[in-house]
Amino acid sequence: MSEIAIDRRSRPNGVASDREAGPESTAGRHDRARLVVFSTDAATEDAIRDGLTEWLQGAGDFHRGNLRHAITALRKMPSPLALIIDLSDGDSALSELAELAEVIEPSVQVLAVGQNASVEFYREVTRGLGVKEYLPKPFNRDTVRRHFLPLLSDELIPLENIATGRTICITGSRGGVGATTIAANLAWHFGVKANRHTVLLDPDLHLGSAAMLLDSTTGNGLRVALEAPERIDTLFVERAATPVADRLHVLAGEVRLTDRVAYADGCARALLDALCARYAVIVADTPAHALPLYSDLLDMADQRVIVTNPTLISLRDTKRLLALPPGPHQHGRPLVVLNRVGMRGGLSQEQVEHTLDLKVEVVIPDMPRLVENAASIGQASADGRNPFSRAIAELARQTAYVRVLDSPLAMAGQQAKRPWWRVW
Repeated sequence: MSEIAIDRRSRPNGVASDREAGPESTAGRHDRARLVVFSTDAATEDAIRDGLTEWLQGAGDFHRGNLRHAITALRKMPSPLALIIDLSDGDSALSELAELAEVIEPSVQVLAVGQNASVEFYREVTRGLGVKEYLPKPFNRDTVRRHFLPLLSDELIPLENIATGRTICITGSRGGVGATTIAANLAWHFGVKANRHTVLLDPDLHLGSAAMLLDSTTGNGLRVALEAPERIDTLFVERAATPVADRLHVLAGEVRLTDRVAYADGCARALLDALCARYAVIVADTPAHALPLYSDLLDMADQRVIVTNPTLISLRDTKRLLALPPGPHQHGRPLVVLNRVGMRGGLSQEQVEHTLDLKVEVVIPDMPRLVENAASIGQASADGRNPFSRAIAELARQTAYVRVLDSPLAMAGQQAKRPWWRVW
């Protein structure tokens, strides 16, 4: 969620103005309301409506309900540009804010009101949980105008303030180790199981296969973006991406092997900036080739993941990838996924860890029948209860602190003390 998301590219929180983001960036998203308000009483609704009348121009969408009602409704509707929530009528508001982060897009600007007027509560909500501003009741329209309107106004919130999602680069130590399969299934887990706004990016225009694994189509939009980054904005990438599920899109392309793609300088930065404004998680299937585009993606990612298998040649290349310098937003070494453990003729996990001189974070057993059958019909291998699915869930937890529990309430309670938008 926007104000509840931390921008790893050192940009302060906020939401882009309609004017600076371009007429298509927000006006083109006809499914998004400008403001959605959930309040528990008529007086609060009237104060908000009157205080923001000039800015709203009749475009507000008002609902009666508390934070729990807001979460339920937002699961079924497009995320608005801005959201005002009422934290009254409930003792679990702080934990429920963690659940709210799961159901809205990263660029949503979140404001809050409530009954608790203590300084500790205000600091926890705004500084600890990232809500942009909090107003205790009672308040009037002048209070709303003074505190909320500047945060929603076009003139006071520039484009640079837009919050961004998290970029995860999946790289195979060499071809055939299963990196594309893991990237596709990780994106599926984020978008379908964890209900995050997710895009699977396959930058390999010549030989990429990530789209096929999810039975998705490819288009020419990605090539246009990489050759002409000045054309990239949030609306452009959203139109170029193909929806696979409600919250899972695939951005991929396919060109002839004889075609030469003229990658423009800065295309990776422009592409990631646009994707991070729209999606909470970007999973990039990034080959380990000496192409500037791939190098830039690996450098700009928030998290690198190296996929290897239990063979000596793969371990040699894994060590070479581990030796690459980290990007500016990366802390510590990349995560290592050991795929196809138990394959015929392969090394044991202990032998692999001894060779790499590290402990492997995620281990995936060799399940060729499951993976190949799923790939042949364009279905996620992680769709079901099996060791492969559990390994992908563990990878999701370690890369983006996502944990899928049996119920939303349980999820909110588990993440209340360490919400995902703060630990990034």
